[in-house]
Amino acid sequence: MAERAGHRGYIGARPLNGSRSPQHVQNIVIRDYARRKNLQYLLSAVEHIMPGSYMVLEDILDELPRLNGLILYSIFMLPPDEARRREIYDRVLREGCDLHAAVEEITLSSRDGIQAVEDILLVNKFATIL
Repeated sequence: MAERAGHRGYIGARPLNGSRSPQHVQNIVIRDYARRKNLQYLLSAVEHIMPGSYMVLEDILDELPRLNGLILYSIFMLPPDEARRREIYDRVLREGCDLHAAVEEITLSSRDGIQAVEDILLVNKFATIL
């Protein structure tokens, strides 16, 4: 089996929680996170701006057999549907990879961490309703 390449970054152009971060800033955050965690950073893939598009994320998931994992700019870049997110977590872990969220300083490397990520997303969802 070929050696895995490193961690692919994942950034986007859509607003997250009502805020927009320039792509170059997202890349700086991911690059700094990777450096501090001693991860080999591979250039980021940029998600399409269209609402609900996760085509680029799907491409990265297809790339997982050749990667050690992926580094999201933020967990809030994940799809809003919990079942879809759980499919992503399962796929990442099944491939022997890990998932990082740079802004939140989160590493998901086992099933034990899934509920913590989901709790953060749930609290944020209810906080925006109030």
